[in-house]
Amino acid sequence: MPRRRKPLLLLGVSVLALAWPASCADPVLFPVAKDAATSLYTIPVRDGANHVIDLAGPLLWSTCASDHLPAKFSCGDPVCKLANAYRPPGCREAGQPCKQQCKAYPYNPITGQCAAASLIHTRLVANTTDGKNPLRQVSVRAVAACAPRKLLASLPRDAAGVAGLAASGLALPAQVAASQRVASKFMLCLPRRDEGVAIFGGGPLFLLPESAIGDFTYTTLLSKRGSSSYYLPVKAIAVGKARVPLPRDALATGGVVLGTTAPYTALRADVYRPLVDAFGKALTREWNNTRRVAAVAPFELCYDSKTLPGPTRIGWLVPDIDLVLEGG
Repeated sequence: MPRRRKPLLLLGVSVLALAWPASCADPVLFPVAKDAATSLYTIPVRDGANHVIDLAGPLLWSTCASDHLPAKFSCGDPVCKLANAYRPPGCREAGQPCKQQCKAYPYNPITGQCAAASLIHTRLVANTTDGKNPLRQVSVRAVAACAPRKLLASLPRDAAGVAGLAASGLALPAQVAASQRVASKFMLCLPRRDEGVAIFGGGPLFLLPESAIGDFTYTTLLSKRGSSSYYLPVKAIAVGKARVPLPRDALATGGVVLGTTAPYTALRADVYRPLVDAFGKALTREWNNTRRVAAVAPFELCYDSKTLPGPTRIGWLVPDIDLVLEGG
């Protein structure tokens, strides 16, 4: 397990759905891929150009192209207000007052860099779906930020920008909903190796044979004023069904952040240490033949795989780590 001194961050996102009124139009589908070099997830939203998925991103942005149509919004235009609803963390440029023409401030979630950028009109290519198969190709009208190439640093080599999925008026879910007249909700299924899927606009959705989206249980997502991130209301953490003893109020800071731009779950020190200790004890209790080996960065707790039970098609038979959410 890696040792990180950061806020709680959950990355094992398989399905995320935001519920709004239903729509009669067909949902819109984008394939999702995982970049092997960076472990970032991408979708081909424009002419096959990949955009990195940022679950907390409030904008759609890409590098400038000759076929982009300038979008001249005034400082008081509602679109300009949407473009600046969330200030990127640590972005000095975003603190500059708007003068005549609206500027947006696209943000690289990996490097933390931002830049002032003009807004442009663009079209995204996607397919509609019946929940099981693609149906027909559609063109999605969108407003995006035209960013300088330096903002692509540390993104996958074939990436042209970032597709934000936050609950913001200029993020991808809201723009697909407005252009295609579908419900403003989405499902995100992230792949381990092969292809995943992002579906915007509701269902019916079928993830596996005989398994519909209605078969899942749900929990409420939280939001914080001034933040574009999604939060899970976590009440406790359990290892092997036993709750981990954590300091009082350790999980009472507003929830666990959902993210798609870091490769591992990050924990504060006061949560990390009890969790690692509980996992080590639970594994030894269930399988006392396990053998510790030298740690491999960034991990601390490492074992000889020959002494672990398994593997199976879903991994090693080690104690489960569960997040206990509100509502059970």
